Amino acid sequence: MNITEKCYIIYLLLGVPLTVWVGQTLHRNGRVFLIEAFHGNDDMADSVNHLLLVGFYLINVGYVLLGLPLGTKPETVQTAFEFLATKLGLVLLVLGAMHFFNMFNFDKMRKKARHSEAAAVPPPVR
Repeated sequence: MNITEKCYIIYLLLGVPLTVWVGQTLHRNGRVFLIEAFHGNDDMADSVNHLLLVGFYLINVGYVLLGLPLGTKPETVQTAFEFLATKLGLVLLVLGAMHFFNMFNFDKMRKKARHSEAAAVPPPVR
């Protein structure tokens, strides 16, 4: 097995589990925001949360796989480290961008739910 093949294996063994870990973290902690956004409707929140997780995996695992052949193939140990650092760094940046995108949307949904709840409360009778 040559150095490029070893790099590919290491990249996949690190890139895919990182994606799964971030996805599970977002799934677990995003549920609270979705329950609030869907006015306590747990079933709807859980369904949307699951769909978001599937979409997250499709995009990010797809990115990891598409990034596999890109870049100059390493020929030395030094270039192997640089190759892996570049690829994993890009994966982490994409995961971070997806995290902020999800957080932005969760916050937007939460604010919209709070605004609609506040609008639904009738003014006090005098």
